[in-house]
Amino acid sequence: MAITREKKEELVSRYRDQLSHASAVVFTNYKGTNVAQLRSLRGKLKEQNTSCMVVKNKLFKIALGEMGLAQPDELLNSTNAIVFVGEDIGKGVKALKDWIKEAKVLEIRGAVLEKSVLNAAQAESLSDLPTKEQTLAMVLGAINAPASTLVRMINAPSSSLARVINAYVEKQQEAGAA
Repeated sequence: MAITREKKEELVSRYRDQLSHASAVVFTNYKGTNVAQLRSLRGKLKEQNTSCMVVKNKLFKIALGEMGLAQPDELLNSTNAIVFVGEDIGKGVKALKDWIKEAKVLEIRGAVLEKSVLNAAQAESLSDLPTKEQTLAMVLGAINAPASTLVRMINAPSSSLARVINAYVEKQQEAGAA
């Protein structure tokens, strides 16, 4: 049964909405996956502000074009469940990979990261990206390092002077005792 033009427009609109909130889009082949497994995947991904949707390839290509994103023709040719990764790319893709490892059904086929099309290996390597919290910690560490060095440099002369004075006092006490 063919879908109506209104339904197609509604789907393209939903895809655009999902794309507007996604940092990356991961293409998975969902062939052989049942409804319960997809529901389980969606639950796992939701914890990471990531979602999964089975798409119509032609309509999804239209939405990608309207959003100004890369259109990977090689990825838009089979059964696709698209994972819309939220703000934290590393956590979202890691959650997807962990679920795939447990369920042993889906396979990552590739990804779109803004204007770049990634192959399967590159898409999987997105899970190695540091999480948002790790990135913030690295940035704060880099900002804090010069301040810590400055404090040590300022304190160094005074602590050296204190050691010299202490050594002089000890020497005087030894001389007085003798």
